[in-house]
Amino acid sequence: MIESTSAATSRRATEILSNARELCDPQLREAISSLPEPLRRMGGYHLGWWDADGTATPQPVGKVLRPALTVCSAVACGAGPPTALAAAAAVELVHNFTLLHDDIMDADQVRRGRPAVWTVWGIPDAMLLGDALHALAVRVLVDGLPAPTATAAVARLETTVIEMCHGQHADCRFRSGGHVDVEEYARMAMGKTGALMGCACALGALCAGAEPPTVAAMDTFGRELGMAFQFVDDLIGIWGDPQVTGKPASDLARHTMSLPVVSALGSGTEAAAELATMFGRDPGTDAMDTARAAALVESAGGRQCAQQLAERRVRAAIAALADPAAAADLMVLAGMVSRRNH
Repeated sequence: MIESTSAATSRRATEILSNARELCDPQLREAISSLPEPLRRMGGYHLGWWDADGTATPQPVGKVLRPALTVCSAVACGAGPPTALAAAAAVELVHNFTLLHDDIMDADQVRRGRPAVWTVWGIPDAMLLGDALHALAVRVLVDGLPAPTATAAVARLETTVIEMCHGQHADCRFRSGGHVDVEEYARMAMGKTGALMGCACALGALCAGAEPPTVAAMDTFGRELGMAFQFVDDLIGIWGDPQVTGKPASDLARHTMSLPVVSALGSGTEAAAELATMFGRDPGTDAMDTARAAALVESAGGRQCAQQLAERRVRAAIAALADPAAAADLMVLAGMVSRRNH
C-alpha cells in the first residue's frame, strides 16, 4: 500500500521531534542535574523524567517543538545539529519556565497529564523553579557557545523573554473584561507565543553562523509559526479531547478570551449576543454551560476564523523561508502545527 502524503508527513514530523528529543535530552538532564535540591527534583518532575518521589517515568512528555525548530533551523543554514544543541536546550528551559508561571497564573492544576508543579510543591517553590530554569537557560548558552555567538544569543533570548512577559500581561488584562478585537488578540499572541518560536529559529541560524538577513528570516518563520500554534491551541482549548491533550478543555469554563471567542464576540450575530451574556457572568459562582458556549462560538464563526487565521500564518511562515528545499524539515514542522490535536 502506498503511504499517503499526509501520513508520510506526519511520520516525518514525529521522527524530527523524536530526533530532537534524543539530541537535546542529555544537555537538558545535565543542566537540571546542576540545580540544588529541591529544584533538581522539581525540574525533573516538571519535564516528565520522574514522579514527585523521584521514581523514573517510562514515557517522555512535552512536544520539544521549540528545540526541534532550533536544530532544524541550524541545519537549514548549513550547520550540523550539534552546533545548535546548547541553544535548543536553552529555548526549552525558557519555554518550561513560562509553563510553570502560566500554570500558577491560570490556576491550571494539570500539566502533561499529571498534577502541575505548583499543586505538588506549592506556589512559591513553583515560581522559584521557573526563575531557576530561566537563569539556567542563560548559563547553558554562555557555557555552550563561543563567546561572540553566546553574547548575541543571550541578548536575543532575554529580549524575547521581555516580549513574552508583555504578551502575557496583555493576556492577563484580557481576562479583566472589556472589548478585545482580533487584531489586538493577534498582537498578544505574537508576544506570548510567536516571540519564543521566532527566537528558537533565529538562535539556530545564529549558531550556524548565518548572516543577519537569514537570521531575521528565520525569526519571521518562527514567529508566524508561533502565531499559528497559538491559534490552533485556542481551538484545542475549546474542542480538544482531554484524553489526547493531557488536560481538561476548560477555556470556556474559565471565560478565557481565546481567538475563537474573540472572533465570535465581535461577529455582531445573535449567537454573539448570547455568548456575551454568558461571559458576563461570574465564572466563580455561575458555572457556564460549556457545550452551549462552544456551539455559540461555532455558530458565530469563531471556530472557522481561528482555523483560517492559523492556516494563513502557516503560509506566511513558509513564505519567509528563502530556500524551502534546504529547510525541508522546517516545512514538515509547519505542516504539523496546522494539523495538530494536542
